[in-house]
Amino acid sequence: MKNNNNQMISVEEAKSRVFSSFSILGSEQIAVSNAFGRVLAEDIYSRVNQPPVAVSSMDGYAVRTIDVRTAPSKLKLIGESSAGSGFSGSVFEGQTVRIFTGAALPRGADSIVIQENTIKHSGTVTILTSAKKGDYVRPKGLDFKKGKKLITAGQKLNYRHLSLIAAMNVPWVNVVRKPRIAILATGSELVMPGEINDENQIVSSNSIGLAAFVTACGGEALNLGIAEDKPESILKLVSQIDTTDLLVTIGGASVGEYDLVRPVLIKKGLKIKFNKVAMRPGKPLIFGTIDKLPMFGLPGNPVSAGVTAILFLKPVINLMLGQKLKENNFDNAFLTRDIPKNDFRQDYLRAKLATGRDGRLKVTPFLKQDSSMLATFTASDCLILRKPAAKSLKAGSKVQIIYLSTD
Repeated sequence: MKNNNNQMISVEEAKSRVFSSFSILGSEQIAVSNAFGRVLAEDIYSRVNQPPVAVSSMDGYAVRTIDVRTAPSKLKLIGESSAGSGFSGSVFEGQTVRIFTGAALPRGADSIVIQENTIKHSGTVTILTSAKKGDYVRPKGLDFKKGKKLITAGQKLNYRHLSLIAAMNVPWVNVVRKPRIAILATGSELVMPGEINDENQIVSSNSIGLAAFVTACGGEALNLGIAEDKPESILKLVSQIDTTDLLVTIGGASVGEYDLVRPVLIKKGLKIKFNKVAMRPGKPLIFGTIDKLPMFGLPGNPVSAGVTAILFLKPVINLMLGQKLKENNFDNAFLTRDIPKNDFRQDYLRAKLATGRDGRLKVTPFLKQDSSMLATFTASDCLILRKPAAKSLKAGSKVQIIYLSTD
């Protein structure tokens, strides 16, 4: 099969042409409190020691171990050290200081005796057990030390990372800029939810779902709205893409009389890298560039749009965020029913997952695999990957699946 831009190409060839066209975006500085889910653009080093001084890990009494080598022993109570308000003096022979969890260890003391092992009197404390140097003491820098690199560039930040960054006394972080992805639905029959007036109209569900998909993958969606099947309508909405990183159109990608996306955008400078992929669903997928702006033309059928987004758009967003190329979340499962042999196109069967009594992952493909069936796609947990010309399989056979999550 020739790799002519106007001929059908394999899924692997399509991925190669797409993924080689993207790289990491620039960075921006944001407050650490706003950095959940963002990708670090540079390493982060601690600005402090944690803890900043030796502190107590328990409530009790700060002592000199030389004074409590034998038990019981009676010590003079000379003060108190609490978190945020340490004892300003020093502990000398025969003395002790009341101390609380997280409080600084007073000068002269080298151990903590927990309060359960003491008896407090008026002005004195009886220590009931002996102690070793360092008991219940967290030394300075136990968790991390000033100047230590704790989080590396490329890390996607979760809640634990944010807690650590804050503890490192770092208020601002440099993160990779979110990819701005423009989404344009096309079709004179399309209306927004709640606007259907007659049976010839269809709700524009793809653009809403795709915008949520982009957000879930770490991008920023710009919904351009709905273009009618008229060149001027498409061009008017496409004029808003100057500040975006990727244009995604939905519908109008085939070769029908009203499929205008390709001819209209070609006049605007679109250079097509491919427009047919040997896959089901998603055959009429377009990829190209308008000047330097990458462009996807997704099929209008909702399942086709969803599957192509999972296979192509999700990895592309990862690339723009500087993440390692992680195409899809693959696994193996065992069929619960027979499936027929495949033709020359790579197939992605919608299916449900369950764990069998034997503990193995079982997968059940839906009987109807029509690319217009959004309810079936929504009810699916995964796609069963069927290579071109794959043989028929019996129930119990092992197959490769792709999870539909955006993780």
